[in-house]
Order: sequence, then C-alpha cells, then structure tokens
Amino acid sequence: MAADGTGPESVVIVGAGQSGYQTAASLREHGYPGRITLISDEDALPYERPPLSKAYLKGEATEAELWLRPATYFVRRSIDLVRGTVTAIDRASRTVRLADGSGYPYGHLVLATGARPRTLAVPGAGLRGVHTLRTARDAAALRASLDSARRVVVVGAGFIGLECAAVARASGREVTVLEALDRPLARVASGRTAAHVTRLHQRAGTRLLFGRGVAALHGDRRGRVVEVESADGDRLPADLVLIGVGVSPCTELAAAAGLPVDDGITVDSRLLTGDPHVSAVGDCAAFPQVRSGNRQRIESVQNAVGHARSVAARLTGSPARYGEVPWFWSDQFTTTVQIAGLGGGHDTEVVLGDDDPEGFSVLLFRGDALLAVESVNRPVDHLAARQILQRRVGLGPEDVGAEGFSLRGHLALRAGGSAAPVVR
Repeated sequence: MAADGTGPESVVIVGAGQSGYQTAASLREHGYPGRITLISDEDALPYERPPLSKAYLKGEATEAELWLRPATYFVRRSIDLVRGTVTAIDRASRTVRLADGSGYPYGHLVLATGARPRTLAVPGAGLRGVHTLRTARDAAALRASLDSARRVVVVGAGFIGLECAAVARASGREVTVLEALDRPLARVASGRTAAHVTRLHQRAGTRLLFGRGVAALHGDRRGRVVEVESADGDRLPADLVLIGVGVSPCTELAAAAGLPVDDGITVDSRLLTGDPHVSAVGDCAAFPQVRSGNRQRIESVQNAVGHARSVAARLTGSPARYGEVPWFWSDQFTTTVQIAGLGGGHDTEVVLGDDDPEGFSVLLFRGDALLAVESVNRPVDHLAARQILQRRVGLGPEDVGAEGFSLRGHLALRAGGSAAPVVR
C-alpha cells in the first residue's frame, strides 16, 4: 500500500487506449498518490477511436484533434507514459517485461490490452489495398488509399464497415458491402433497425449483398488488390477493400501468465482476474453482466470508461461492482443510431414513432422486461432509455401502447427523472 493507505504503491497499466488512459486519469482524480505507468505500444498519445471511421476518415479531424489529452497533461499529473511492447508478466515478482529488456514492477497491474481486427483466412488477404481499421495508423492508411480509389468493397456490415461505407459513398466512390449474414447489424440490432439501415445505404447508391462470404481476393502483378471473389463465384472489381468482420480480444499476455481467459480476460464483477493484484478493463475484459450474470465482452467507449472508473475507485478505497447499462452509437450519413442495453434473446418488439420513417425507437422486451432500446435520430428517447434501464424503472409492452406515451414522460412519472442533453 501507499504510505497513506490509499492504494497500492504503484499501478502499471498495459494499453493506452480509452480504458487504459481513463484508468490513469481516474486514479489521479480519486487522489491516488502512487506511481502510475501507462504503457502504450503505439507511437502516439492516447486518442479517441470512434472518429477514426467518421470525422477522421472524412478528413474533418486531424490526429492531434483525436488526442484524449495533450502531452502536458501526463507530465502535470505525473503519469509516466512509456512507449514499448509488453512481452511478459511475471506475477511472482509483480513485474512486466518489455521487448527492449526493461521491466516495470507493480503493486497492481491493469490489463487494458484491447482487441485486434479479425482478418480473412482466404487467398489474397495480404494484398496491398486490403485494410482493417483499429488504430490511427490504420485510419491514416485507409484514408490515403481512399483518396485514390474508385471502387470500394467493404466486407462486413457491422458498425465499422457501414460507417466506412457511408464515408466512401458520400465521397463519390462506388461502394459494395458484402455480409455473410442475412442483414446488416445482425448481431446487435433488431430487424426493424436493420431494415432502416439497409434502405439508408441503398438510397445513397451503395450495393449491399447479404448471405455472401468471401472466397478470395485477387491482385495484379504489383500485388495490389483488384477484385473480390464471393463464395458464390461473383467477382467484384475493387481498388480498396476494407475488412470489417469484428475483433478478437488481446489475451495472449494474460494467458501466458496463467490468468483465466475465455473470449476475453475473465474477471469478476469487481473487474479482478484470478490474481488479486491484476485487473482487466475495456474490450479485452469478459465480465459478468449485472442483470443476467452471463459473462460477456462489450466493445464501446462507455464500457471502457466505466470499467476504468470502477477499478480506479476500488484501488483508492471505494469498493464497487461494475453494473452500468451498456450503450452504443453509430453515425452513418446524416443518421445516428443509438442503442441502450442488450437486446439478445428478446421476444417482443414495440416501435415508437412508427409513422416517422426517419426517426423512431424500437423497444425490445423479453416477456414484460425491457432489455434494450434502439433509437434512430431520437436522442431524447435514447437518453431516457439509458436512465430507465439503469434505474430499473418498470416498463412493459402494454405501457407503450398508452395514449401519449413517451420514454421521457414514463421516466418522469415513474422515477422522477428528467431528460438532459445526450452526452457521448
């Protein structure tokens, strides 16, 4: 413990993404006096990732504008920002080892190792002009490639793929989206929201092909991609290919150190691993959901920030179990899709604003329990839904049918809530 008993003598954080940075920042906000070492394997200051597929890809934001804090912030708060790659964790001596041979002892270790993009195990996947998007370097390469591309093929109709497809199409490129499943956002959104997103892209002139996998990527003599071959034999010309088929958690360090791993670094509700001196946060952490108890990884800024704040509070003497309701957003063209909660396993869908094709919310229930709310261009609904779910305000399908029903009105009536501006 530190001399004043407010936590371990030192905290080492591996990974300087949103969750790693926030852990360091929150420790100082809670008055932690010990040494903080934040280790990044990127040659950049900690930065926001969501704009990479939006404003940054459009050329509307510079890399410096993505920084979470300027370099002076880390100096003023005595946060040692170290650039290097961690190669091993020695739990016996409580030390992390870096590729350059250096070592950093820790009183507590926070793993914020994030995730990496999945790639395609098909011929041609390594051709030039084939991209994934996770880091600022990825985004810079993608933006440079987009500048000279005429025909773009996006593989995967998740949030990243669709956001990049929207940017490419808005800039005048011919865009085709290939998705192995039968609709976009199939793992995260309802059929109603997916149908709206499909129409949105089709109206913009994007070609969407569902139920199509990729068999191969073909290149020219210079090793640059020129064509995507789908599993059913179609050949799609392409100057640029973006692979957006999800991510895999970075768990190798944890596994090599003997920590439990199962589609993420396994943690309890306090975000502790099997070692009381090691926590895991953000995209790499598989934690028990507060409602279901099922262990799950969530890839979102909100989850990364919430994890970090929870761990910082615990390390400075405020034991807490993580129990925030997850929420997400995606900007595509001029449309914003916002989701509060997790709708997997729902059996009833109720639509608010059914007569407004450009703005509506879909409420997802299992029995009488509200699981999630998907809002399209209805930020007031989204904010109210987050509060309803977090406070566990009773709301069943029959309530939604009442004359004049609104989520904000229901919140005010049942919980004395009031709407506030949406904060991302």
